Amino acid sequence: MKPLNWNDIPSERMHSLLTRQVIHTASMTIARLSLKAGSVVPVHSHHNEQVSMVESGLLKFLLPDGEVLVGPGQVLELKPHLPHGVEVVEDSEVMDLFTPRREDWIQGDDAYLRNKK
Repeated sequence: MKPLNWNDIPSERMHSLLTRQVIHTASMTIARLSLKAGSVVPVHSHHNEQVSMVESGLLKFLLPDGEVLVGPGQVLELKPHLPHGVEVVEDSEVMDLFTPRREDWIQGDDAYLRNKK
């Protein structure tokens, strides 16, 4: 086994304000996201547990019980099936971890991320 390097992982442009790099293992998905201010991830839910770690920038998570700002060095845990969306307040670099892995992403069923904003 040898380590992976993010520099070797292809970057996928989802739309003009969002690019991602993704690693899928047998049991989890790790996504490295670059989001520009003004980008929106519409409210959605999935059966995966999600942990979002903001490396830089500022995100506003839209949750059933209100809005939560998450900034550099902060981590937010999202339980499975929890409806959530994101408004990107500042240009941001984010690491998202999902378990189990995102089979919908593997199968290309990620249209909610491919919007124009």
